[in-house]
Amino acid sequence: MRWALLVATLLSWVLCFTRQGAGAMAMWLFAGIVGAIGTVLAFVQARIDAGASPEIIFEPHPPHADHDPAPRP
Repeated sequence: MRWALLVATLLSWVLCFTRQGAGAMAMWLFAGIVGAIGTVLAFVQARIDAGASPEIIFEPHPPHADHDPAPRP
């Protein structure tokens, strides 16, 4: 997905700089900027996922519904 986003972003930059009209250039420039931000975030997310350790929830004494609390003195 991130590679397709990168290719689409690069294509929008190429289309931006090859257009003659200001409207088309502005549209492709906007698409290129949004695509660049999305591409960076996609690669950052992939990098974070690659180095992240799985979450392990550790409860030393799991609560039980039928467990009576300790008697009070």
